[in-house]
Amino acid sequence: MRYDLVIFDHDGVLVGSEPIAGTVLAEYLSELGHATSYDDVLRDYLGASSRRVHDVVLERTGEPLPAEFDETLRARTSAALERKLSPVRGMEEVLGALTAHGISYCLASSASHDQIRVALRAAGIDDFFEEEWMCSAEDVAKEKPAPDLYLHAAQQMDVAPSRCVAVEASPIGVRAAVAAGMDAFAFTGMVTADGLPGATGYFGDMEQLPGLLGLDA
Repeated sequence: MRYDLVIFDHDGVLVGSEPIAGTVLAEYLSELGHATSYDDVLRDYLGASSRRVHDVVLERTGEPLPAEFDETLRARTSAALERKLSPVRGMEEVLGALTAHGISYCLASSASHDQIRVALRAAGIDDFFEEEWMCSAEDVAKEKPAPDLYLHAAQQMDVAPSRCVAVEASPIGVRAAVAAGMDAFAFTGMVTADGLPGATGYFGDMEQLPGLLGLDA
């Protein structure tokens, strides 16, 4: 095994939440008078927390989002996830293989801790994750693409960054992992390889991931 710790992005890697959450965000912003399509969400907010949404809207319009924006967005997103969410195809097998090989793993997500718990439970993979294996942007001062969240995850799991690998699905996530001194494998389930520059390698099917991680070596 080439690595001592595998750090998974959450949305779009572990669970298929990004299309669901992105649609909710696009609809809510449009409802507030900020016309937004799902493609706009992918371009501007993929892999980011709600802090970036506030910053972008304020920069573009000069108007802040309402005080209840985060709470309303969380409630709407959680309700949609509980109705529709499933794990990314093949992820349960990947987690099972890591467990069988005794390889540590955790997640590093721009989502809140509450959103992470809801999504893992709704997708039926919450049993794979202990509470301390869930790292959120809430835990650090600077979110992705800063390296803080990945460095926090490595510290939380007591593994040197150079012995960690990130599995990412967003360009800002790849940048964050590389800035933290980690290899990064980019999953092209939502964004093509051209849209995920700087990754160590690319894959489009979770069946390919164990080989990239060296589990079959």
